[in-house]
Amino acid sequence: MTADSWPESSPARRCAIHQPNLFPRLSTLAKLFAADTWIVLDDVQFARRDYQHRARLAALADPAQQRWLSIATHLPHGRGTLIREARIIEGRRCQRRIIHLLHQHYATSPHWPLLHRASTPVVDLIAATDRTAVIAEASTRMLLDLLGWRGQIVRSSNLPAQSERSQRLADLTAATGATTYLCGTGGMSYLNPAPFSEHDITVAAFRIPASGLWQGGREITVLRPLMLLGPDALGTALRTLARTSTLPPQVIPRFDPS
Repeated sequence: MTADSWPESSPARRCAIHQPNLFPRLSTLAKLFAADTWIVLDDVQFARRDYQHRARLAALADPAQQRWLSIATHLPHGRGTLIREARIIEGRRCQRRIIHLLHQHYATSPHWPLLHRASTPVVDLIAATDRTAVIAEASTRMLLDLLGWRGQIVRSSNLPAQSERSQRLADLTAATGATTYLCGTGGMSYLNPAPFSEHDITVAAFRIPASGLWQGGREITVLRPLMLLGPDALGTALRTLARTSTLPPQVIPRFDPS
């Protein structure tokens, strides 16, 4: 289902809201994978220090060997540019860089041919659009498809919502018909649960383990564990995590407005 074809009646239960990220981190993809609906947050301010236009690659043999893969991006409205307004510059150079760095880091994996085939349409898409968010979203869609996710995607710019931060997240979740909002543990520090209660939406804190295949999952791209394990094994791990990773509502900290 495309992000522009959201039905009025939806079976969605869990919802995750996240900016489009380029080849996202394992922590981000795990949260999206655990959701029935991903709301692509495309109408908030672009942040150059975030992961909307870049990914931290890590070598197969040594995760400490890392390098940034970035899409050169222009912000036509300066710091106030929204994610969906950011534009790719030097598109052909970006294509060559993505191809080169992915091959350099992951070509020795037995799963490389699969990644190469799946990522080629994403790289080719740069020739058809100059929107950074489109490429970032496409890279995430590609990974979710490889791992067997069967959820639905919609963009926040197509949904009604108020402007206050927590109220906006609650309104967006309600607009999809979801009954649970998956919140990263970092987001729990600022989230006000009151707007969610008004919509009868449960807020569930989502977290990944810190060891094993999850080590470094909050910093480096999911491409490394994908190339180490393959899509079947990683998909199984994500499905298992989806069943066990949400904290019960009663342990969620109370909102502190100070």
